[in-house]
Amino acid sequence: MILKRFEQTGKVIRGVLIFNEEAIALTLENPWRDNEPNVSCIPVATYTCKRVESPKFGLTYEVTGVDGRTHILFHSGNLEKNTKGCILLGDRIGELHGEPAVLNSRKTVARFMDITKDFDTFELSVVAV
Repeated sequence: MILKRFEQTGKVIRGVLIFNEEAIALTLENPWRDNEPNVSCIPVATYTCKRVESPKFGLTYEVTGVDGRTHILFHSGNLEKNTKGCILLGDRIGELHGEPAVLNSRKTVARFMDITKDFDTFELSVVAV
């Protein structure tokens, strides 16, 4: 799986999640803030993602192997304030309350989980364009 970041503003990073050469979701992350937990996106690199049961988000995947960080999840949410260092999924880019957003997040996360249902782990390559 590839997370291809295509836009960085002072508020967010937007990207596209690609699986088997198909775009399966748009992403929204915190901007780069020196890999600080809960406020920064993760560095460009390749990581192993493991299926986990989150008390808050249910069945999802955790990005592992991020230096100095844990609990980086794929989950639903629309705005930068919802990310807390995680990766939000949606099927459209837009705005909510004047803030950059991804939309239809819950539906997109459900589709992502359906696509990955046969995988306990997968490799994620985070790249900047």
